[in-house]
Amino acid sequence: MKVVLDHLTKRFPSRTKKGDDVIAVNDFCFEIPDGKLIGLLGPSGCGKSTTLNLICGLEPPTDGKIFFGEDDVTRLPPENRGVGLVFQNYALYPHLTVQENILFPLQNLKGENKLSKQDMLEKAMQAARLVQIEGLMERKPSELSGGQQQRVAIARALVKMPKVLLLDEPLSNLDARLRLQTREEIRRIQQETGITTIFVTHDQDEAMSISDMIVVMKDGIVQQIGAPQDVYDNPTNLFVATFLGTPPINVFDAKIKNGEICIGDRAVMPAPGIRDQDAVLGIRPEGFILDQNGPLEMKLNRVEVMGRDTSVVSTHPASRNAQVRSIISARNQVDKNAETVRFSLIPDKVKVFSVKGENAALWAGSLESGRAHEEE
Repeated sequence: MKVVLDHLTKRFPSRTKKGDDVIAVNDFCFEIPDGKLIGLLGPSGCGKSTTLNLICGLEPPTDGKIFFGEDDVTRLPPENRGVGLVFQNYALYPHLTVQENILFPLQNLKGENKLSKQDMLEKAMQAARLVQIEGLMERKPSELSGGQQQRVAIARALVKMPKVLLLDEPLSNLDARLRLQTREEIRRIQQETGITTIFVTHDQDEAMSISDMIVVMKDGIVQQIGAPQDVYDNPTNLFVATFLGTPPINVFDAKIKNGEICIGDRAVMPAPGIRDQDAVLGIRPEGFILDQNGPLEMKLNRVEVMGRDTSVVSTHPASRNAQVRSIISARNQVDKNAETVRFSLIPDKVKVFSVKGENAALWAGSLESGRAHEEE
C-alpha cells in the first residue's frame, strides 16, 4: 500500500498563555512506495513518533492530508485504516496467553469481516509461525523474554495482515545482541509479507541496516530523504552528517582558499569549484590514510587496536570534536610513542559545509559535487 503524506503538519497549543505553539511536524511531504520499509530517524523530540501517530490516526493533523493508495484517510478513525501498530513497550495484555494476545484484534472484527473461531485460530498460528513463536502460544507475557514479547507484539500487529505496519522504536528495550537479531527478523518478516512498513528509531545503525529509505528529521522538519548509503555519503547539511555514522564524523573549522581546503594554515586537499570562504569540514573516521608526509598533522593521544581496525585518537586546535577519531586498517603500524600523527585524506569521505544558516553542504568530495553545489 502506497502512503502519501501531503504537507502534513501537527501543531500543539502552548501550555501557557504567552508561550508559542509547538510544531511537532512541519509541512511533511513524502510518498512511501508500496511494499517498502522506511526508517524515520532523528533525535528525541524531532517529531518522528508524532508522524507515526498521524499516519495511524491516533492524532489528527493540524494541516495536510494522508492518503493510503488513492484513498484520503486523514479523518478516518484508526480502527478503519487497516494499520498494524507495534509500540515501544510491547503493550501486551498480561492476563492473556500469547495465543489470546494475538487473537485479540481478530475477536474485535464485526459485520462482514467477522471470522469463525477456526479461521481466527489458523490466522493466529500463521502469524506466530511468521515470527517463530508457535511453541509459546500457551505462555503468559511474564513467562517470556523481552525478545519473545516483542515477537508477540509483532504477530498481533500482523495477524490482520494490515495495509501498513508501523513500528515505534520497537527495539529500544532489548539488549544489544537481541536488538541485532530482532531487527534482522523485522526485515525478514517485512520482505516475506510485502507490507509497507514505517520504522521509527533514534538509532541510526538500526535505520540504515534494514531500511529501503530513511527520512532524517530535526525539530519537526524533514532534513533529508534517500537510500541509507546515499544519505550517509551525501548529507545535505551538517546535522545529517553528524547524526549518521558510528563513530561520528570529525568536524573542523576550515577555510576555502585558492581552490584548496585549509585547516589552520595548512592546505589539506584541493576543493575545485568553491569560492574562497570560511567553511565547516567533516571527515568520516574511515576517511584518513596514515601518511608520514600527509598534510593533516594532529597531536596523538592514543591508539586503540580493535581486531581488524585500528582507531587512532588525536586532537587538533581546529577540531570541534573533543577528540578526532581516525579508523584505519590494523595492518598499519602506528608509533604509539610519537607526539604527532599525520594523515592524507580520502576525497569522497570529506564533506564541506557552509558556516551560515543550516550549514548546507557545499561539496562532498568530488569535482562534480563541488561545481553543482556552488552553482546553486
